[in-house]
Amino acid sequence: MATTKPAPHIVIFPFMSQGHTLPLLDIAKELSRRGLQVTIITTPSNAESIQPDMAKHSRISFTLLSFPSIEGLPLGCENTLKLPSRNFMVPFLTSTKVLKQQFRQVLKQMINEGSKPICVISDFFLGWTMDVCLEFGIPRMVFNGTAALSMAITRSLDITKLQETVTSDAEPIHFAGKELPFTVTKSDFPGFDLIINDSPMSKLLAESGEAEAKSWGVLMNTFVELEASHLTLLETIFKNGAKGWPVGPLLLYNEESQSNDNISSSTKACLAWLDSFIKKPASVLYASFGSQAFLSDKDLDEIGYGLEMSGHHFLWLVSSRTWSPLEGLEERVRGRGMIMRDWIEQRKVLSHSAIGGFLSHCGWNSVLESLSAGVPILALAVSAEQPLNVKQVVHEMKMGLRIENCGPRGPEKVEIRREAISEGVVELMGGEKGEEVRARAAELRKLAKDAVKEGGSSYNKLTELIDILKAM
Repeated sequence: MATTKPAPHIVIFPFMSQGHTLPLLDIAKELSRRGLQVTIITTPSNAESIQPDMAKHSRISFTLLSFPSIEGLPLGCENTLKLPSRNFMVPFLTSTKVLKQQFRQVLKQMINEGSKPICVISDFFLGWTMDVCLEFGIPRMVFNGTAALSMAITRSLDITKLQETVTSDAEPIHFAGKELPFTVTKSDFPGFDLIINDSPMSKLLAESGEAEAKSWGVLMNTFVELEASHLTLLETIFKNGAKGWPVGPLLLYNEESQSNDNISSSTKACLAWLDSFIKKPASVLYASFGSQAFLSDKDLDEIGYGLEMSGHHFLWLVSSRTWSPLEGLEERVRGRGMIMRDWIEQRKVLSHSAIGGFLSHCGWNSVLESLSAGVPILALAVSAEQPLNVKQVVHEMKMGLRIENCGPRGPEKVEIRREAISEGVVELMGGEKGEEVRARAAELRKLAKDAVKEGGSSYNKLTELIDILKAM
């Protein structure tokens, strides 16, 4: 009797952070819809929050690894969302390396059971998975959740030469063979000092970067129509002929199937509040700086004052555990402003018809979520590659405005002024420039949606990737 051939098997291993996990859940769902068996590797605490959303996908299963307890990391902290401050990031990243032996045992067991993965997709920060994949002859694709442009710039940056030739933060940096739509300066790299010194973080980033360069390929949450030329430059940096695979925006593969069944109570509260503006489309500004911004109480005070001064309706998500709303602020803005402290499904909020703008740090997930919803951005970078994303959003995509005279000043430092916040909100929500970037955001939304439809550039790239992996 003939036996049924098992479905091709792919392992997905997200980094334990909301912004890194959500896109990989999106691709897991799409792969399962295309007939592949998908195993998501994570830890018990993280599984609790993501398993309910995966329940209806029968081809997706979970394998759980025990998260280690190491010195310097709060007990029970299995996700960066729970880190008290960015000072705990190095211990957290170090702790994930302890998972290597468990990961090896999982792959070994899969192979012994006749279910060898055709590929492992793991996050950039989990570079140590590369050695294990090589050991078992399994292609490793690295998922890097940043833009192709920021990846190309940072990967081609010669740090030693930069130290020798760039004398000030404002001096332009030139990249051989690359014409950029904006000027790049040393101040666009707020973590520069972290990179050049011999810090634990610089070593961890170097290890992950080396593993990335050696990977079989790079899964990119972007699309050809948005970053074609940057993808070409990026591929020249990879080793061993690795390719970048632009298959995004990943969230749009699941747009039609998204419902409100499993959303959090805090998200439901936000959506209910936004419903009160249903007859005033595009009248509410959404403000959020991501789960890892770690803005100071003073910075948050300035944002609060700025939102109030603008006179516009706003929904503001604050991730800080130490900041308390300014005395009387919530009373003064009651009815036109809402401040949330709990994590919410940002995609749902941005898709609401009442939202007309997004005050954002320009993390790449936030950029894509805003673009996919056709919502223009008011940009204020905080750290990491965000200053580059801001310039890309404002000068190349032309779907956002920048808050002037605010932003990174040296390593991880931000100076925020209430007047600049207020002026930016007023212009985005009601000014002539705001209308221009709103129209451009709508154009990009259509391009993004077309990219993931059957026959679109991202859809076809994903099909090509699956076919190659199956053949291997």
